[in-house]
This record gives sequence, structure tokens and C-alpha cells, in this order.
Amino acid sequence: MRKIFNNQDLELDFNKNGYVSVPFLTSKEVTELKELFFSSLPTSGGQIKAEETGVENANHITYDFTFIDKNIDYKREVYKIITKRFGPKMNELLNGYRPIIANYIRKKSATGEVPLHQNWAFADEEKCTTVSIWCPLVDSTEDNGTLQVVPGSHKRFGKYRGPMVPWELDNIKSAIIDNYLVPLETKAGDCIILDDSIVHYSAINKTEGLRLAIQLICIPEEFPSIHYHMDASESADQIKVLHVEDDFYMEFNPWKRPENIRIIDVKKYTGRQLSESDFVKGLSGSEFYSKTFKSRLFNLINRR
Repeated sequence: MRKIFNNQDLELDFNKNGYVSVPFLTSKEVTELKELFFSSLPTSGGQIKAEETGVENANHITYDFTFIDKNIDYKREVYKIITKRFGPKMNELLNGYRPIIANYIRKKSATGEVPLHQNWAFADEEKCTTVSIWCPLVDSTEDNGTLQVVPGSHKRFGKYRGPMVPWELDNIKSAIIDNYLVPLETKAGDCIILDDSIVHYSAINKTEGLRLAIQLICIPEEFPSIHYHMDASESADQIKVLHVEDDFYMEFNPWKRPENIRIIDVKKYTGRQLSESDFVKGLSGSEFYSKTFKSRLFNLINRR
């Protein structure tokens, strides 16, 4: 598996825990990005509502991400705003990555829970790692709904992840939230870089102020982006692997069937649901690390 970071110590910490915390933006850049959020907001089309997803009995959407805005032009503008300022810093830290999705994440008072989940798989995770750069623009605390993670849960669950693929941890989400999460309180301008496969969550904002953060999802430059899609009305045991261009993420509704997209593979969906004891065992396992990755990690540790 290819190298993720330019810094070996960050690489080792990331491979062990599934995330690292690093300084990222200056106070001036934080202020500028907050101002750009408010100045661009009037062009927002508003987030997609549950009844607009195209999915019967869709759950109420509790979070406010640019990604689910109804105005594609607004999404493109936010992408330009964020990538212009994050790009040079991303290149300093990461070994040859490109951004594919950019979000402002807004949590108003008493709202904004992001349910326990793993991010979708955006590339072949047997060969590479995709990452999210999460950077709060105000100090992020437990009270205002900071990011919480299960350390070491990356690349152990939900190998084929997509918006319509049932998640194998669905039945034990409450137990994980109650017993396994670690809150990552983060100063404005610092960032958490996390493996997209890590199990994570954030609670509602219990303060009076707005909690504003940015997320940038990045994949290795040389890898094509993929999207896992399952249509239970067509097949209850097949997950289609779609080859997608980066612009795909600007234009599609995550809950609807993608159209005119090339199918490059089909994976078998087993329907398994894990128990809490399965989850605990999985945390100490390494079921979808490749031999190449294990060998590279072993060599890095021995050189340290």
C-alpha cells in the first residue's frame, strides 16, 4: 500500500490510530474562511430534505454539509474556496493527494448530530488510503459537538461502503457511542486528518454559538475514484463498483441511483450484522490490510 504522509512519524501514528492531529491554518486564514462561508451562503440552495432523497422512509437529515446542498453552483464555489486555501497545506503534509469533496459543516445550537458512521470508500482501499482533513473554524469541544472517533477502527469494518449499502455496525451503534468513542477537542485552525474508514461520530451543539468546520476529502493522485452502489430492488446480494470522475460528487444525489456510470466490478453483499463482541474482536484484527501494507509498516517501525 502506498505512502500517505511525507512525514514518517505522522505515517506511523496514523497507521496505528487511524488519525493524526496537526496545526493547519493561521488565525488570519481561519477568519478569512469564516467570512467566505457567510459571504457565499446566500447562493446556497438549502440542504436536501428527507422527502427529497428519493428513498422511501428516509431518515431525517440532522446535519448541514455543503455536499448535500441543492445548488450545484454553490457546491462548486465552496470547493474552490476551500481547495484554494487548503491545497498548499495538504501538499506539504500528504504524499501526492488530490481533493474530491469539500464541505463547510455548520452546527447551529441544539442541532447538527452526525450519526455514527464510516465515510464512503472513495478508492480501492486494498491498494491505498483515502483521507479526510477536518478543520474547525472555532474551538471544537464536547459541548459544541466535536469530532469523536474509535481509535484503531480503520480498515476493519465495512469494506464496501456507499450511501445505499447497509452498514454492518447498524445494530450496535448505540453501544459504540456509549462505550468506545474518544472526543477530539481541537483548536480553531488545527486539523484532524483521518482515514475515511475510521468509525466516527459527532453529537449536537449544546452551546449558543455556531460551530463551523471544514472537511476536505482527498484520494491519491494516481488512483481512480470509485463508488459502491447497491440497489436492493435489483439484487439483494450484489454491490456494484462504479468508476466515477471527480465531478460526479458535485452533481449527484447520494440517495438516488447514479445514471450513465460505468460498472467496473461487482462485489458480493453478505448481509452480515456484527454484535458488540464481534466489534471488539474486530478492533484487534487486521482483516483488510494487505500483506504489502503489513510489510511496509513493519519496516517503518524497525527503522524508527
